[in-house]
Amino acid sequence: MSSKNGALVVFSGGQDSTTCLAWALAHFERVETIGFNYGQRHAIEMDCRQDVLEHLRRQRPDWSARLDQDTVLSLDVFQQLGETALTHDVEIAMTQTGLPSTFVPGRNLVFLTLAAAQAYRRGLKHIVTGVCETDFSGYPDCRDDAMKALQVALNLGMESRLVIDTPLMWLTKAKTWGLARELGGQPLVDLILEHTHTCYLGQRGQRHPWGHGCGACPACALRAAGYLQYVGEEGEYGLKSGE
Repeated sequence: MSSKNGALVVFSGGQDSTTCLAWALAHFERVETIGFNYGQRHAIEMDCRQDVLEHLRRQRPDWSARLDQDTVLSLDVFQQLGETALTHDVEIAMTQTGLPSTFVPGRNLVFLTLAAAQAYRRGLKHIVTGVCETDFSGYPDCRDDAMKALQVALNLGMESRLVIDTPLMWLTKAKTWGLARELGGQPLVDLILEHTHTCYLGQRGQRHPWGHGCGACPACALRAAGYLQYVGEEGEYGLKSGE
């Protein structure tokens, strides 16, 4: 297959990256995935990502035919660099820098640099990531300007023409739920609800209407608010809960 129609998805097993994976499978002939063990405080998301891949393959045989290799890289260096709420058991709060303690400096930049190296090696032109500037925690490495600058730097450094695709960049969480429905119908929405993981604390016990999680951390709050807007009678999609 032509590398021009191949993509590598940065896939964590969360709502956003699963939606991006579905988007890539709807747009490209060949899709691979890459994930990172970066010393995160829990491994729940790494278990969930395999679960999502298996269910997605069973749910959509046509997409399964396009879904190729999955790669997981070890990056525990982030845990060595210093404490954050995603790599250590510390409080989730705003810091003196004006950024939340869940911000892992350089994480997305390193993820995408390694993804670019893998895409180059595997002959894939597109790198798909779920970063978003509309509904996000203020992370500077999720901004559109950062992605555009990184794309330029990667292509200069590797003498390539890679493209960083950010299909969620200007979507609210409600619209991200809506995109999932457009791509895969209610079965994909149900898969995301049941099998993806977003909670910063790694809790999977209670099943809320919007999925599993502690229900209190910023990631759960954002996911829950977006889902409520998505299913609300006055929401853009006019859906009722459970539809």
